[in-house]
Amino acid sequence: MSPATGVVFRCLFGLPILLLVARAEVAARGPMDRRTVAVSALAGVFFAADLITFHVVVDLMGAGLATVMGNLQVVIVALAAWLLLGERPRREVFVAIPVMLAGVVLISGIVGVEAYGADPRAGVAIGLVTALAYAGYLLVIRQASPDHRPAGPVAIATAVTGALAGVFGVAVGNLDLAPAWPALGYLIAYGVVSQSLGYLAIQAALPRLPAVISSVLLLVQPVATLVLGVLLLGEDPSGEQLLGVLLVVGGIALATGAPARIASAAGLRRRTAPTG
Repeated sequence: MSPATGVVFRCLFGLPILLLVARAEVAARGPMDRRTVAVSALAGVFFAADLITFHVVVDLMGAGLATVMGNLQVVIVALAAWLLLGERPRREVFVAIPVMLAGVVLISGIVGVEAYGADPRAGVAIGLVTALAYAGYLLVIRQASPDHRPAGPVAIATAVTGALAGVFGVAVGNLDLAPAWPALGYLIAYGVVSQSLGYLAIQAALPRLPAVISSVLLLVQPVATLVLGVLLLGEDPSGEQLLGVLLVVGGIALATGAPARIASAAGLRRRTAPTG
């Protein structure tokens, strides 16, 4: 499927569950105000750019490396929140930036030979756009729900994302409105599992999780996708690209303070453990 087709059907099949949960939210908490609706729609603009460019990057360098590039949003969100919202980032973010940039250079294939992907350099360039767009989505959707309702804002953003992806697909001439099996089955699974269940789980769980768990979970997606890409899709990143992945994931760990939080949590458990 083309990037636009994938995004349109992801949103189409993910939206019904989101709308059902959003309806229950309205019954329990009342309707969303105009500001929440408008900000959620703006988040959908960023999300459309994120998903369309991500699909392009997958074609250029594989699912594993594309996911690693998208997770550069961790540092971008921290810097943008500092510049726009006055939330000063932890010192580790500034240490992580050069580490992650070195990783990006290695992933691009500039260093070494036989880098994996049809065009890893273009993949890195577009992947940076993906990370910027996803960072924009996360920053905006956070402002859309002051009462932390999980479904309503995501449902609005999803509808806007699908509509914009459809317009993009028509404009470039690669929108397929009648995908055949088995592609249609994968698109149904993609929409239900990722866009509805996945994002509902994220929205509901993160505010309730300890910071150390949230930090560690941010590392799971790029690592797991890279491993699954190798095992299920036959992707074969070069040694230099794998080193770049380690640097990027290590930078994410630094930026989120995962090592310090893990060490602090381990020390607290030792201090509070009962003694025999």
